Amino acid sequence: MTKLQKIANFLADNAIDMTFLTNPTTVNYLTGFSMDPHERILGLMIFPDQAPVLFTPELEVEKAKSFVDFDVFGYVDSENPWQKIKSSLARRKVSKIAVEYDHLILSKSAGLKSVFDNVEFADLTPLINQMRLIKSPDEIQKMIVAGDFADKCFDIGFNFAASDPNLTEMDIVAKIEFEMKRQGISEMSFETMVLSGARAANPHGIPEAIKIQQNKLLLFDLGVMSDGYASDATRTISIGQPTDFDRKIYEITREAQAAAFNFVKPGVTAFEVDKVARDVITKAGYGDYFTHRTGHGIGMDVHEFPSIGGSEDITIEKGMCFSIEPGIYIPEKVGVRIEDCLYVTDNGAESLTKTSKDLLVF
Repeated sequence: MTKLQKIANFLADNAIDMTFLTNPTTVNYLTGFSMDPHERILGLMIFPDQAPVLFTPELEVEKAKSFVDFDVFGYVDSENPWQKIKSSLARRKVSKIAVEYDHLILSKSAGLKSVFDNVEFADLTPLINQMRLIKSPDEIQKMIVAGDFADKCFDIGFNFAASDPNLTEMDIVAKIEFEMKRQGISEMSFETMVLSGARAANPHGIPEAIKIQQNKLLLFDLGVMSDGYASDATRTISIGQPTDFDRKIYEITREAQAAAFNFVKPGVTAFEVDKVARDVITKAGYGDYFTHRTGHGIGMDVHEFPSIGGSEDITIEKGMCFSIEPGIYIPEKVGVRIEDCLYVTDNGAESLTKTSKDLLVF
């Protein structure tokens, strides 16, 4: 059964008339067609009883036709896209539309309501999440390649950071991203993070034009997009000799990451994985400084379902891909995070990144 047929069957089973899917990643996942509509309208319409239809800006119509074997139509900027959709579906009675609640913005909701009187929305997000949850061997292979590029980023960044004591965090970011462009990677999977010393105590810190500190830890969090799939990994190294305290915090984090990684296998739960990592850090006396979940799903998006230790529990299955990334963040002192993304095997897990997790000193 194809992905599109699975959704069509879901619509039929739940008396839903059609979908209007606007998330470019979802459209890509279901059709192979990739675009960023920016402020324009992109909509994948799937029906329970007829072939799908793809609606795009006119400038993307010909490209889209090369990816799908069903109708594609579009609109030019001078046209009202909602009126064009209304005209094309004038003969179809629509009272219930499946959308992704976590992506449909209010302006698009209002647009659909202008097309269909008294329309009701149903949430397709849970079904899409479940469909994307288990990765195929082909998807995992693409993620292995993306992970290899993340390892190359680390190698580039580590060696460059050690080459000149006057370099800034932003210098290192620029070097990594420049070299990735030279190797054919057009897009990082998120903003590359390089944070020196106590600045790494902010889990979502932003690199600045600030010199990296000597005899302090240096945190790298990075990933690339490769063939439509993301990588995401974190390493913390030392520029010069670390203090005993910094080394202690590093080793606790490494132990927590290894314990959680080694615990992963089909049949355990996401909450249990989180607890294994959290218990190591709590037992060492730093539980209050581990302030986020242990991991998140990864695939075509760098952050996707499931959450490993968030607000929802889930049983781990073969083919799932997610991160293990415990951290300890002590304000004004030190921040350490170690992260790998993995894919679940028959009886364990394999890492998508291979860079050493020993405390490397440069």
